[in-house]
Amino acid sequence: MRKIFAKDGLLDNYFEITKNGSNTKTEIVAGLTTFMAMAYILIINPSILSAAGMDQGAVFTATAIATVVSTLLTGIYAKLPFAQAPGMGLNAFFAYTIVLQMGYSYQFALTAVFLEGIIFILLTLFNVREAIVDSIPDCIKKAISVGIGLLIALLGLQGAGVIVHPKDGGTILALGNLTSGPGLLAIIGLVITAILLARNVKGALFFGMLITAVVGIPLGLTPIPKAVVSMPPSIRSVLFNFDWSNIFSLDMVIILFTLLFMDLFDTIGTLVGVATKAKMLDENGRVPNIKKALLSDAIGTTFGGCVGTSTVSTFVESAAGVAEGGRTGLTAVVTAIMFALALFFSPVFASITSAVTAATLILVGLFMIEPIREINLQDYTESIPAFLTIIMMPFTGSISDGIMFGIISYIILKIFTGKIKEISVTTVIIGVIFLLK
Repeated sequence: MRKIFAKDGLLDNYFEITKNGSNTKTEIVAGLTTFMAMAYILIINPSILSAAGMDQGAVFTATAIATVVSTLLTGIYAKLPFAQAPGMGLNAFFAYTIVLQMGYSYQFALTAVFLEGIIFILLTLFNVREAIVDSIPDCIKKAISVGIGLLIALLGLQGAGVIVHPKDGGTILALGNLTSGPGLLAIIGLVITAILLARNVKGALFFGMLITAVVGIPLGLTPIPKAVVSMPPSIRSVLFNFDWSNIFSLDMVIILFTLLFMDLFDTIGTLVGVATKAKMLDENGRVPNIKKALLSDAIGTTFGGCVGTSTVSTFVESAAGVAEGGRTGLTAVVTAIMFALALFFSPVFASITSAVTAATLILVGLFMIEPIREINLQDYTESIPAFLTIIMMPFTGSISDGIMFGIISYIILKIFTGKIKEISVTTVIIGVIFLLK
């Protein structure tokens, strides 16, 4: 066993753990933390896709399997500490727009997801997606990390009811109930986790979630599972359940473009933002093994469509594991293993509520804003695009919308200040695509 886990052992040599300034224990804790932060997808994704008429149990299994396969690919093939799973927003577009609004079957929507994955594989093999990543200006790359941090914090606050949308419409957001319920547990968790961080406890985010879950039991806020082990539901009803009858329609073109656009920039934004925070960018400002990471995402989406779930994307909650020190693919592998186990321990993992994970997401927001110090705030052609990127992510709830505002404003300001030579051709092309969108 020592040959596997020890320094200079098999894991260390394959994932280059020591070379990346980490150790096996840190990578394992980081993987567990990422899993805890994103385990909610096992509950939320089946709930959303069931609105499209899909069997909720089958989607639970499909979600876990797609997450395991794509995250393993990212960890073993790309050797990066990022987890992938059916993306939020993309699943809502699948259920509420394609099926409920446009009136197509979920089989048609699964076909669109499958075709999107195939297109993404081709775009990745021909380096189109990699070129898009490289074309993002340095100031916006740093801003993406900050914007994602604010978005993650907002998601944590909203998920636990600390911040709510007032029914009277008086304000956009307001404080929720902090004296009882999930809001109270989230605040307790925030205090506990903040103290652990301030005392430099290794694995503070992970242990903060565990303690918060335990505290929630006597308060009636952490559900006690009625069982521990259960067999995963069958995916027979959704496996390879495609509908090819309308694939040449205008609606399919619109659906594919929308899915491609949302997934492309959400994934790119997450990869760049989290890698920037982890100081993993190379001397040219590029994400290491980016092509392999994007190919893993594309294969994951294609596979997800086959097994019966919506588009797979790199998860922003990967930032939680990175904040714990995860720097290599071992982090992703541990996360994938936990999702595989979750298939058989679904009653236990169902107790991981948004109130339990809220503190981690809020504090990850703190870690993610660090790159703002490296943005040149005195040069308005750099700082204004960066600022728009940062604020539009939490305000619109979309990573891709934040990048859109940043790229377009960057191009406009550089042109009208005589700095057109600082804009690459690829950046202009991306700007045009954003305008068309």
